[in-house]
Amino acid sequence: EYTVTEMVSAKAIHFQDTTSKILARIDPQEAPTALQLFGHEPDIMAEAVACMLHPEDGYAMPAAIDINMGCPVRKIVNNGDGSALMRNPELAGRVIRAAVDASTIPVTVKIRTGWDENSRNAVKLAKIAEENGASLLCVHGRTREQMYSPPIDLETIARVKAAVSIPVIGNGGINTVEEALTMRKVTGCDGLMIARGAMGNPWLFEEIAAAIDGRSYHRPDLPTRLNEALCQVDDMILDKGEHIGVLESRRQLAYYIKGISGAADVRGRLNRAETREEIHSIIESFLKN
Repeated sequence: EYTVTEMVSAKAIHFQDTTSKILARIDPQEAPTALQLFGHEPDIMAEAVACMLHPEDGYAMPAAIDINMGCPVRKIVNNGDGSALMRNPELAGRVIRAAVDASTIPVTVKIRTGWDENSRNAVKLAKIAEENGASLLCVHGRTREQMYSPPIDLETIARVKAAVSIPVIGNGGINTVEEALTMRKVTGCDGLMIARGAMGNPWLFEEIAAAIDGRSYHRPDLPTRLNEALCQVDDMILDKGEHIGVLESRRQLAYYIKGISGAADVRGRLNRAETREEIHSIIESFLKN
C-alpha cells in the first residue's frame, strides 16, 4: 500500500517554482509515497527527477517517480502533457527513458486506454514504457475523450497486463468492494489504484483488503467517520494554512456527509465557514442533533 502525490509540473521545478516544491514535499508519516510529475520535455523531466532525489531536511525520499501520462484536463493536454503524450508514443518513450536514466529509484507511469475510441493504444504505449525502463504501469480504464464518464474498459487493462512483464495496476470507477473485485478478476491486474472513490470514504481501502483476504469488515459508525473527517481538516490546515486548508476542506467534508439526512443544510453552512473553529462547530453540532 502506498500513495501518490498530486501532480507536480516538471517545468515548474525547472524554474524553481516555490509552490511546486511545496507540493512535492513528502512528510515521513505519509511514506511510502510516489512523487507524481508531468511534462513532455525529456531534458526538463530528467532535471526535475534529479532535483526530487534530494528532499529538503525533514522530508522523505519518494518511493518512486510516477509520470502522469493520463491526465485529461484541457490546460494540461493543450501544453502537450498528461494524456496528450498518448498521441505521441515515441516522445512518451523518450520522456520515460530520460526519467529512468536520471533516477536512482523506480519510475512508474500512468496512462489511459487511449486518446479516444478510435485510438486505444494503451498496449503499444505499455510496451514502450517497459522497453524504456518503467518499473510499473497504472492503466486508467477510460480514454481521454471520456474524461471521467463511464464505462470502464476492463478489456484493455487485461490486454496490457498480458502484454508486459512489469506489474500493472488497474484504475478507474472503483467506488465499492464489488467493483474492486471485478477489476481484479476480469483484468488480472497486480493491484488497484483508487482516487475519487475514497473521497469521504478512506475506509474503502481497508474494506477492499478485507474482502480480498476473506475477512469480515464493519464500516465505522457516523460519529467515527465525522471525527476522522475533522482530523483530515486539521491536517489540511496544518499543511496549507488555515485559509487554504478551510477552503479545500469544504469539498472534502461534502463527501463525508453525502447521503446523510440534513446534509444539504450542513453543506450550505460549511460553504460559508472561514475558520477551523466554525467547521468544527458545524460538524459537532450536526453530530449532537
